Amino acid sequence: MARQFFVGGNFKMNPASRKDKVALVKLLNEAELDPATEVVVSPPALYLIPVKESIRKDIKVAAQNCYFKDSGAFTGEISPAQLVDSEIPYVILGHSERRTIFHESSEIVAQKTRAALDKGLNIILCIGETLKEREAGETAKVCEEQLKAVVDVLKENDWSKIVIAYEPVWAIGTGKVATPQQAQEAHKDIRSYLSTAVSFAVAGSTRIIYGGSVNAANCRELSTLPDVDGFLVGGASLKPEFVQIVNSKKL
Repeated sequence: MARQFFVGGNFKMNPASRKDKVALVKLLNEAELDPATEVVVSPPALYLIPVKESIRKDIKVAAQNCYFKDSGAFTGEISPAQLVDSEIPYVILGHSERRTIFHESSEIVAQKTRAALDKGLNIILCIGETLKEREAGETAKVCEEQLKAVVDVLKENDWSKIVIAYEPVWAIGTGKVATPQQAQEAHKDIRSYLSTAVSFAVAGSTRIIYGGSVNAANCRELSTLPDVDGFLVGGASLKPEFVQIVNSKKL
């Protein structure tokens, strides 16, 4: 089944200033990007609306997180309803930094996913194992456990609005990258799990993207793998090489 290639740029808590933000948007606005690739960028919450209003229309914008309540006394949080009202179409949920630094459980991620879908948002759902878990041979087990919490609260047709980002925690921001064989094996296992846990159709249509120190040097080879449908890019999304990563399918 044909799946549209997807490249997301997770700016995390960057850029450091409004001036840098403007320069980054200018770079993307002037770049020649592969029209066959869906491109989504995720700036910090403070910059969501300015970026959405200034970036070219063929690039979508994502929030980096949201809560599972529509409103209330939840200081520091953003609701799915507020994102929809602000015409932000995507949200990243379950990123390893949310899971490890802010101790979000898979059950909390599932709650957020359900709430975001109920408001009509598209989800970039992150899963992945630590170095200790990989060395113990638990990659597939960890990914399945993290996915199961979401599977349990979703209906089959919800999956059309979800992109799964496989992010080996040991490869995020470390410069280490899963080998093509490791990436393909993990993505194939995830697709196999979806086939049994949800349906064969969902397994075939759901995009599974790779995140873990993707850069201009390795994106081309990774993009050719049969079960890798794109990338979630961290540090490189702040640099000119992000354009090369977006265009990796036609390099």
